[in-house]
Amino acid sequence: MLGLLNKAKFAIAPVVRGITSNSALRTAAEEGPQVVEKTATPPPPPVSSGPALLIPQTLKEFSPLNLKDCRQAWIENVDAVEERKLGLIELHPDVFATQPRVDVIQENIEWQRKYRYVSFANTKNRAEVRGGGRKPWPQKGGGRARHGSIRSPLLKGGGISHGPRSPTTHFYMLPFFKRVLGLTSTLSVKLAQDDLHIISNVDIPSQDPEFIKDLIQERNWGPSVLIVDKEAEFPENICYATDSLGYVNLMPAFSLNCYSMLKHDTLVLTVDAVKHIEERLLYQLHRTDGVTKGQKFKLDQV
Repeated sequence: MLGLLNKAKFAIAPVVRGITSNSALRTAAEEGPQVVEKTATPPPPPVSSGPALLIPQTLKEFSPLNLKDCRQAWIENVDAVEERKLGLIELHPDVFATQPRVDVIQENIEWQRKYRYVSFANTKNRAEVRGGGRKPWPQKGGGRARHGSIRSPLLKGGGISHGPRSPTTHFYMLPFFKRVLGLTSTLSVKLAQDDLHIISNVDIPSQDPEFIKDLIQERNWGPSVLIVDKEAEFPENICYATDSLGYVNLMPAFSLNCYSMLKHDTLVLTVDAVKHIEERLLYQLHRTDGVTKGQKFKLDQV
């Protein structure tokens, strides 16, 4: 504002012209033309640096009803160990500020643990147990119960009836909107607990794992870190730097899930990943064919 006023002062201020007498004009004509020295124009005043960069909400189709509900987070740098704030980003309240449903998060965790679990417990039935080819005693006349094999489930050492047969899968499908609600609840919990950090990109300057260690220690990111980017292919430097660190993992945005977010103490998202996650989750929350998505899951529907 001061720079604008300074510019206006030079442009608006009138030029005061002196009134000369006839004698002065006559002497000036006798002396001949004189070279008028041009005074140097004053340099423009320095422009003050503006506020930090703010990335506002750009999703007009799913814009929040009240912009005051939007959450804001700092954008951090990764080109150096020293922390530097690059700007602010507005986070959509329907994704990062929902009411955390701990019960839905627990259902998502149990679903993810069980759909990949396969039981290999196996028992033998009477046809698979060794022995028992002949009839142990005659059918009648001995006063004993009727048996056709010593490997019957009724006898000791016999087969097991209705026992576990491997491999047994525990797969089941959680309802669609419970999966979506689990993602929004987990992201909201991470942001509320100050375990969500946003970085500009994943282009680190070094392949040395010590750079990642110093970065985590300087930023207080926690004992385990999950770094999420929009693209599936990460830069070479960060891949080499995190390859030997078992507590730092890389993940594309389309693979984000509740189990991985809760398994790691700190969740680090890039700006592109935040925009991609917001766009996809808001589309799922406002889709018009939600009735069909809520129907019973079929294995052949995918």
